[in-house]
Amino acid sequence: MPISLHAAFVPSALQIIGSTRGLIDTADTWCDEQGRAAETVLGARIYEDMLPFAYQVKSVAVHTQSAIAALNEGRFSPDMAPPPASFDGLRAQLDEARAALEKVGLEELEEKIGQEVRFEFGKLSLPFDAEDFLLSFSQPNYAFHAATAYDILRMLGIKIGKTDFLGRLRMRR
Repeated sequence: MPISLHAAFVPSALQIIGSTRGLIDTADTWCDEQGRAAETVLGARIYEDMLPFAYQVKSVAVHTQSAIAALNEGRFSPDMAPPPASFDGLRAQLDEARAALEKVGLEELEEKIGQEVRFEFGKLSLPFDAEDFLLSFSQPNYAFHAATAYDILRMLGIKIGKTDFLGRLRMRR
């Protein structure tokens, strides 16, 4: 039986949203325990030309919730607004993304298969079918940003492991 677009995208997006929210909670606790300001984590970067932790977390929400919204609009442009400046703001953004994805129905996504979605950034315009946009653009992007957020925390010495990145697995019952 073929897998639905919903099954291929939404559960994995929800899993990574959940694990990223857990990373925020861990970072917040670490700051409290170490007597560090939240900005120690929120502004941390792996390398100077990379964007900071707060942007990485924001991008998990953008490439999940906003990707679904893009299917309705037929276009996706990166959200260039600054990320929230607090752990609570990042949690709220991920909670909003989770709530939006939980409302997406199976048939709603199946109806979008084959429809055009354009990625637009400045003069760049890339055409996708809806399913390719979600699976070859949005999914790798939210995974990249979640992994980068994880890596930033590891770089800071925060005690996390692979299971913190994976989050809640969907296992056979």
